[in-house]
Amino acid sequence: MKLTTKGHYGLKAMYDLALHYGDNPIPLKTVAERQRVPENYLEQLIAVLRRAGLVKSVRGAQGGYILAKRPEEITVGDVIRVLEGPIAPLECVSEEYIGDCDQFHYCITRNVWAKVRDSIVEVLDSISLADMCREAEEIKQSKE
Repeated sequence: MKLTTKGHYGLKAMYDLALHYGDNPIPLKTVAERQRVPENYLEQLIAVLRRAGLVKSVRGAQGGYILAKRPEEITVGDVIRVLEGPIAPLECVSEEYIGDCDQFHYCITRNVWAKVRDSIVEVLDSISLADMCREAEEIKQSKE
């Protein structure tokens, strides 16, 4: 599994929306500027996140985007799966693997990669957007 700019920028955008959860909808341009992400690219990512039910769009003069759930209810793993696909270092240990490898049941290295996948999944699913916001606040306070 290689994290691409889709996952990186998408997570930054979701973090920004989490920071302002409960406020008015945020224009995509504002998120792009604050997170230093190209707005055109962010439009594509937000569309995917919206279809997955992680963000909502609000139309109108005061429109923009908001999280579809509370920041405590959205994990880093949720965002990464939506934007990057299944979390796995190799296809044969993916959650969506069909099983067409003739060595599937006795491949010793598969066990190693499954443990790597499980470790990554455990970390990504244990961090919510709210956790990211709290950590950012702690870092900010420690620098003051």
